[in-house]
Amino acid sequence: MGRRSLRNDILQAGLRVMFRSGYRGASVRDICAAASAPQGSFTNHFRSKEAFAGEVLDRYFDYLKELVAQALKDETLTPRERLKRYLDVITGKLERDGWRIGCLIGDLSLEASSQSQRLRKRLDSIFHKWRAPFASCIAAAQADGEVDSRFDATDLAEFLLASWEGAILRMKVERRPAALERFKTIVFETVFKKPGTPDLGTRRVSRRSAKRGANEGRARQALRGKSKRR
Repeated sequence: MGRRSLRNDILQAGLRVMFRSGYRGASVRDICAAASAPQGSFTNHFRSKEAFAGEVLDRYFDYLKELVAQALKDETLTPRERLKRYLDVITGKLERDGWRIGCLIGDLSLEASSQSQRLRKRLDSIFHKWRAPFASCIAAAQADGEVDSRFDATDLAEFLLASWEGAILRMKVERRPAALERFKTIVFETVFKKPGTPDLGTRRVSRRSAKRGANEGRARQALRGKSKRR
């Protein structure tokens, strides 16, 4: 009976180690130790660390695509609501990890794309595939009148994902969800707000004006009361 392949174990361990230590910090020794595998098993299955990182990325993206499909194909929600649902699902995953672990695609885009042409091309390919279902969902929201149609749906998908990755990086620095919640609030009150809906700033000004008017009204009433007493 042949020995069980450790390839899957090494890939799973590599995903955890790269999340923790990054591409440069994840040594083959550390990856094999995390997988309880001899270092020789790594070279038996993978041509190089670069090739290994590409397979780890593919595995992570397969996981991410499932989350995308669950949110963006939920026909009980409107297309705009599906976009919000995806961001909320990811927020929940990040909360589970204590706001310490972000997105491997974003992490390696920052770190490995300048070191490896192969990984840079792989990351670019992944991003194009990643944005496609978002572009379709945004186009559906535009067709339903939920999102302004002035901008191309693919450009909006690119903007959404790239900006979301930036918010995740900020979250990792702060170790709290403020950047994520701020992004979600602003993006759905501006870029993805429903046409005809007053934006957040206008509503805040209106509330301040209403409050100021109420305070002035109370002040006038108080002055009239004083005049009558005199």
